[in-house]
Amino acid sequence: MKNVFVFGADDFNLSQIQAIDDQGKYRFHRLYSYQEVKAGPEFPVQQLYTGALRKLANFVGSIDAIVGYWDFPVSTLLPLLRKPYHLPSPSFESVLKCEHKYWSRLEQSRIVPDHIPDFCAVDPFSDDYRAQITVNYPFWIKPVKAAFSYLGFKVRNGAELDHAIARIREGIPRFATPFNYLLQFAELPDDIAAIDGNHCIVESIISKGRQCTLEGYAYAGEVTVYGAVDSFREGKHRSSFFRYQYPSTIPRRIQQQMMTISETFLRHIGFDNGPFNIEFYWDRRNDQIWLLEVNTRISKSHCPLFQKVDGESHHKIMVELALGKRPDFQHRQGKYRVAAKFMWRVYDDARVTDVPSPKRLKELQSQFVDVDLQLHIKCGDILSSLKDQDSYSFEVAVFFIGANCQKELLQKHRDVKAAIHLEFEPLD
Repeated sequence: MKNVFVFGADDFNLSQIQAIDDQGKYRFHRLYSYQEVKAGPEFPVQQLYTGALRKLANFVGSIDAIVGYWDFPVSTLLPLLRKPYHLPSPSFESVLKCEHKYWSRLEQSRIVPDHIPDFCAVDPFSDDYRAQITVNYPFWIKPVKAAFSYLGFKVRNGAELDHAIARIREGIPRFATPFNYLLQFAELPDDIAAIDGNHCIVESIISKGRQCTLEGYAYAGEVTVYGAVDSFREGKHRSSFFRYQYPSTIPRRIQQQMMTISETFLRHIGFDNGPFNIEFYWDRRNDQIWLLEVNTRISKSHCPLFQKVDGESHHKIMVELALGKRPDFQHRQGKYRVAAKFMWRVYDDARVTDVPSPKRLKELQSQFVDVDLQLHIKCGDILSSLKDQDSYSFEVAVFFIGANCQKELLQKHRDVKAAIHLEFEPLD
């Protein structure tokens, strides 16, 4: 039996991972919980790194795989934790070339320049930050390391830039301090060593048309894409996710071009023996494909979608790669033809005054068969205190829903949302 360590395990995803083991081949171990890794006021990366190495060294038995499905700091730490045990893994440097947003754009500019925006780095703590920006208004500014669009702002003029810089100065240490600790473990080129986690990247706007994410993996030098998921946005600047829907309805020829871009870039940076998901925009009017972001992990948000449509979660791919095996993943063997993750968002700060009781949630789960419900709030919460939200909304709940057509899917979402009673009171 193989011992598989899950770094930052939460109950929902751990249950999905355990469900892939229908033959009793694996024994799964929590290597820290979600609460210990992601839920605190800061990311204790140094303690997590040294503590995880200590836990592994004290384990009695074989260490066969170390996996994780969260973004920073989990995805960044995995190569470092695997290295002492010579476990299959992308190299730490190839992971950084995806997760350091400026370094990633620099490498992309060398191999797929026609599919990326204009960009530049900026030091938000510098008095002359305006002079450092070479991209014309409007643009997006965001830290070189963050998650969930944290501290990402659309900027149309100098006043909005000043506002964004003030917010970034206040919040950027949450990711920058632990990220800078990890940068010491890599040999950085001079042009990257000067751009640490306290910096931002500015990019011209490419968010036109339809957004699509490819889920895939690299194994033994080969790049494989096994699914494409559409992303639908809403809210101010259409910058907040409303739903992820699988399978994608973007034309196959466009998906194929996205696959080619993905393979070209991943080969260029030497990324191998790991999963990835890569986000794109397709500007249909100009038939232009833009590469938005490269993530060095599976998307946990897509796992229930693959399970509902394909019949198994792609946690399976994550585990098999970590064990050094070529993944074997089935397609279209699930109960439904289409599935989506819906995000319930609130756009103004407020205090939560009413949520369903645990008993009511169980009743709802029984009422809506095969719908997975997750609440992110409790009574008394102030929405602006929720961790790692985007700059324009607060995610209060999510629903994973399967259906046999899009019309049925959207109706199920309306029915579920109507049945869940949430109340908020505005803040002065």
